[in-house]
Amino acid sequence: MSNDQTQALEPPRKRPVFLRRGPMENLATAIIGLGFLMMFQPFVLALYTWSFVTLLAGTVMFIVVSKFPE
Repeated sequence: MSNDQTQALEPPRKRPVFLRRGPMENLATAIIGLGFLMMFQPFVLALYTWSFVTLLAGTVMFIVVSKFPE
């Protein structure tokens, strides 16, 4: 068998979870939701203080992850 034929028979390698688009988009969406909840809760000032940073981090993460291959 030639090298080309053996490469064609090998199954495609799975990417690690942190490089897969689907789970990382779900995580980014959850971070955005957490930031939203932090912003609109009336109890803890520290959560409100960090809510914008959390929203921004989730949004940037979603933008970057959406460029990953499926």
